[in-house]
Amino acid sequence: MTEQIKIKAIYPTSYSNIKAFEQCPKQFYHVKHLVEYPFIETDAIREGNAFHKAAENYIRDNQSLPPKFEYAKPTLDSLNAKQGTKHCEIKLGITDTLEPCTFFSKKVWIRGIIDLLIIDAENKIAWVIDYKTGKNTKWADTDQLELMALLVFASYPEVDEVRSGLIFVKANELIRKKYQKVQRSELWSTWIKRHNKMMEAHKLDKWPTRESGLCRAHCPVQECIHNGANN
Repeated sequence: MTEQIKIKAIYPTSYSNIKAFEQCPKQFYHVKHLVEYPFIETDAIREGNAFHKAAENYIRDNQSLPPKFEYAKPTLDSLNAKQGTKHCEIKLGITDTLEPCTFFSKKVWIRGIIDLLIIDAENKIAWVIDYKTGKNTKWADTDQLELMALLVFASYPEVDEVRSGLIFVKANELIRKKYQKVQRSELWSTWIKRHNKMMEAHKLDKWPTRESGLCRAHCPVQECIHNGANN
């Protein structure tokens, strides 16, 4: 790393936590930090979890796909045909010194789970695949791919390039991103700054609201003035 940027604290976090904080610090504080509201599993979440498990069993254990997921067989077959070692639902971690560690290490700073990681050591390439079961790519967010690429570079030093993609299996669409190892300093600089904003809120104990179209009907935090229950 050519640029030294101070990380303010070891605070085990993840892509989803950072994004949740940026969406609304107050919601993050009540839902993620204090865990005041129980997680509610929706039909969409259950379907997504079921697909991830089916894809894992298909690629890792050569099990047949359940009939309702047969539509994804050509996509999964094309991934399975790629050269390299396949890792399904692999858990990676990194410390605040940007060194690799186990997912549950006491020193872990950022954690990530990759749906499918393919390491082609011969060509120094890795494939990072994230399955999406949404119907279209309208709200596609590739930030997660960038962070997962950084975790791969740390965990697999033989990799010089990460080719990643969000695969929308129902829509049969792929959003591609490519990252080079030489980009690590620049990319980490951005993520560390984003993380430190969350840590600054924690230090000052200030969690401002950030109103959006999701506030009235989709936010559980009734303490917030923008919640639909207060209007």
